[in-house]
Amino acid sequence: MRFAFACLSFAALAVAVAAGAFTGIDQWAVDHVMPGGHFSGRQPNLLDALVPLAGTHWGSAWSVAAAVVAIPASLLVALALTAWRSRPVAALVIAGTAVEALCKEALSRPPLHHGTLHVVAFDDSFPSGHTLRVVLVAAAFASPLAAAWAVLAVVLIQLAGWHTPSDILGGLLLALLGLLGARALRGRRLLRGRA
Repeated sequence: MRFAFACLSFAALAVAVAAGAFTGIDQWAVDHVMPGGHFSGRQPNLLDALVPLAGTHWGSAWSVAAAVVAIPASLLVALALTAWRSRPVAALVIAGTAVEALCKEALSRPPLHHGTLHVVAFDDSFPSGHTLRVVLVAAAFASPLAAAWAVLAVVLIQLAGWHTPSDILGGLLLALLGLLGARALRGRRLLRGRA
């Protein structure tokens, strides 16, 4: 039941973002809650996504802080960390990143602006893969320190201007969806083992 609710919530959020229901909130965040945002008219490239610190704007303390704190949530590092701690969570990193890539390819939101500049990077930034992987890495380590790191990383992702609030919410929901799905599968396997 929880898994179905998480699926519906994620799907509804994706449709709402694409339809522009979150444009006002996301635009407000661009204007007021992204002091470290260094916006340009270009899309991030594959190097930015795969290599930690590659897309960092070194002139912004917020961006540097986010880049350093979120290193464990970059794709290759998150995959290595979760594979070391929990192979099922590593599988969630792969599956979640695939869903993230599919959503970013298929969904576009109405344009957001920083002043007169159209922030092209936000056109198809839903959901936040960094947020997804932050939650999954924290789940693999399952400790108070990992939870505190996850909260700090998500806050810095917002303040550095990497993602809008709806992107972050999407990343959180996608991680929850994966964790609930894994839990449901594990429960089914346990029940089959007892039969």
